[in-house]
Amino acid sequence: MNTKTYLPKTSEIQRQWHMIDGEGKVLGRLATKVADLLRGKGKRIFCNDVDCGDFVIITNAAKLVLTGDKLEQKIAYRHSGYPGGDKYTPYKRLMAEQPEKAMQFAVKGMLPKNKLGSRQLTRLKIYKDAAHPHAAQLAKKTEKTEKTEKA
Repeated sequence: MNTKTYLPKTSEIQRQWHMIDGEGKVLGRLATKVADLLRGKGKRIFCNDVDCGDFVIITNAAKLVLTGDKLEQKIAYRHSGYPGGDKYTPYKRLMAEQPEKAMQFAVKGMLPKNKLGSRQLTRLKIYKDAAHPHAAQLAKKTEKTEKTEKA
């Protein structure tokens, strides 16, 4: 019996658009679902080294929830590359000013740390409120995560 493993070609991959409403959802739990969609892990043709994921639109990012005391204690870190160029931003300020960045940091941490992960992250579109310019893509509403209120 001679069976061969199927390896998808980039020309064979059909990408879909998923739309997720972030209102009342927990940041980290939503980020795991989004990372799986961006990587294409739910597809039958999934392969680690091939970019076979879908596009994801997240709306209402300003209404995402962090559980416990993360809003007060969690800190976003970045570095300019110069000596003494480290910047620390508390999530309370980050969620108030740029909730899109908070979601992007969470998803980026769950993707591969290579060129493949960078390519997958370009298919993530995050918007602060319900308005977005992707109406022509006819994205299907994806409700894989249940609503969770802050305890």
